[in-house]
Amino acid sequence: MRGSATRLGLLALPVAFFAVFFAWPVAAIVARGLKTDGAWHPGRIADVLTQPDIRHVLWFTTWQALASTALTLLLALPAAHVFARLDFPGKQVLRAVVTVPFVLPTVVAGSAFLALVGHGGLLDRLWGVRLDTTVWAILLAHVFFNYAVVVRTVGGLWAQLDPRQEEAARMLGASPLQAWRKVTLPALAPAVAAAALMVFLFTFTSFGVVQILGGPTFSTIEVEIYRQTSEVFDLPTAAVLTLVQFVAVGAVLAVHAWTVRRRETALRLVAPNVTARRPRGAGQWALLAGVLGTVALLLVLPLAVLVRRSLDAPGLGYYRALADSDGGTFLVAPVHAVWTSLQYAVAATAIAVLIGGLAAAALARRGAGRLVRGFDALLMLPLGVSAVTVGFGFLIALDRPPLDLRQSWILVPLAQALVGAPFVVRTMLPVLRAVDGRLREAAAVLGASPWRAWREVDLPLVRRALLVAAGFAFAVSLGEFGATVFIARPDNPTLPVAVARLLSRPGDLNYGQAMALSTILMVVCAAALLLLERLRTDRTGEF
Repeated sequence: MRGSATRLGLLALPVAFFAVFFAWPVAAIVARGLKTDGAWHPGRIADVLTQPDIRHVLWFTTWQALASTALTLLLALPAAHVFARLDFPGKQVLRAVVTVPFVLPTVVAGSAFLALVGHGGLLDRLWGVRLDTTVWAILLAHVFFNYAVVVRTVGGLWAQLDPRQEEAARMLGASPLQAWRKVTLPALAPAVAAAALMVFLFTFTSFGVVQILGGPTFSTIEVEIYRQTSEVFDLPTAAVLTLVQFVAVGAVLAVHAWTVRRRETALRLVAPNVTARRPRGAGQWALLAGVLGTVALLLVLPLAVLVRRSLDAPGLGYYRALADSDGGTFLVAPVHAVWTSLQYAVAATAIAVLIGGLAAAALARRGAGRLVRGFDALLMLPLGVSAVTVGFGFLIALDRPPLDLRQSWILVPLAQALVGAPFVVRTMLPVLRAVDGRLREAAAVLGASPWRAWREVDLPLVRRALLVAAGFAFAVSLGEFGATVFIARPDNPTLPVAVARLLSRPGDLNYGQAMALSTILMVVCAAALLLLERLRTDRTGEF
C-alpha cells in the first residue's frame, strides 16, 4: 500500500498537467470539428476515410515512417556505439554537432537539404543527380533530423552497461558479433525500442520535410491537417485526421509498452567514463571513420549550407539587418527572438524535467498496475499528435477563467514542455528500470525514507540520464515551431517563428535574415549542448 500511495503521489502532477494542457485542448478542437449546432456527426469519419486521396495520405504516412525509422536505426546505431565505447579527440564537440539538426526548424533545415539534392544543388552540380520530390530525399532528411535521437537515447544507456559481461562471453568462445547479439543487444532493447518509437512518431507526423521536399506528390497526415485547416478551412476533415493519429499512435504505444515490459531487467550499470576506450585495431578505427564520414555528409554538410547562405551579403549584412525592426514583420528587432527563445526554453526545460522526472520515477517502480502502465503510453501522445491541432487547441480551450492564458508568457513554455516531457520520460525510464530494486530495499531496511533512498541510491545512477533529458528538453524547446507559431505573441517571437515569418516574405534580404537567424539558432544550441556535455562529464565520474 505504501508503494502504491507513493506511485500515485508521484503521478498526480504529471496526470493533471497532461489532462489540462494536452487532453483538454485537443478534445476541444476535435469536438468543434465533429459537431454542428451542438450535435455530433460521427458519419463524417467514414466520409473522410473513404476518400481516395485521404487513403493515399494514410498509406504514404505509414510506410515512409517505417522506412525512415529503419534507415535511422541502421545509420545511427553504429554512432551510438562509438559515442558510448570509444574515446577520441573532439568527442564532446561532435556530440553537440550531432544534436543540432534535431532542434532546427523543419522549414529551414528542409530548405538547406533541398539545396543539396534539388535543382542546382551539390549532387546536381557534381553528378547531375536530383533527389528532390522523391521519397529518398524525404527519408534522408528524416535521418538528418532523428540521428541524434538514437545516438543519445541508446548511447546514454550503452555507455553505462558493464563491458565485462560482453568480455566474459568472448572468453567463453563467443565471437564479437555473437557476444553483442546475445549480451549487449538484449540489455539495450528497451532503449532501442524507445528510440525507434520516438523516430517513428516524429516521421509519422512529419510536416516541414515533406512540405518542402515532397512537393505536390507526397503528403503526410500532418501536412494534410495543415492544408485542411489553413487553406481549405475544412475543420471536420482535420478533426477526423487528428482522431486517426490518436488511434495509430495509441496502437504503436501499446505495442511498445508490452514489448518493454517483457524485456524489463536489472542491469549492472557503471560510470560512463569507465567504458570509453581509445580505438584499438583496424575494425574500431574503420567504424569510427565510417561514423565520422556519415556525420560529415549527412549532418554537417546541410548545416554548412545554412551558414554559407547567411554570409552571402558582404560585411555580414544579413546579421546587421537583424538589429533593425522594419515595423512590418516584427514589432521588435528580429535579434530579440534570441533572448526570448532562451527564456522560454529554460522555463520549458524546468517544467518538462519536473513533469517527466516525476512520471519516470513512478513508472519505474515495480508492480505498476494497468492504469499506471497505460499512462506510460499516454505520455508519448504529444509527440504523435499534430502540433497544429495542439496550437489551435490552446487558443480554443485556454481562453476563459480560471485558465485564461492567452496573454500570459507561460503559454509558450507550457506548449514546448508538452513536447519535452516525453523525452525526459523516455530517456530516464530505461535507466531507472535498470536500477536493482534490492538496493532500495536495503536502504529501507536500514531506516532510509523513500525520499532519502531515492536520493542516495537512484539519483547517483540516473544523474547522467537526467542531464541528458534536460539537454533534450532544452534543445526541443528551442526548435519547437508547430504549436508555438499559433500562440507566440507578435512582440515576443521565438527563433523558429521569426525564421518562418522572414521566409514567408519575398526578397533576398528576408531570406538572408532567415538564414542568419537559423545560424544563430545552431550556434546557441551547439553551445548549450557542449556546456551540458562538460557538466555531465564532470559530475558523472563519481558513481
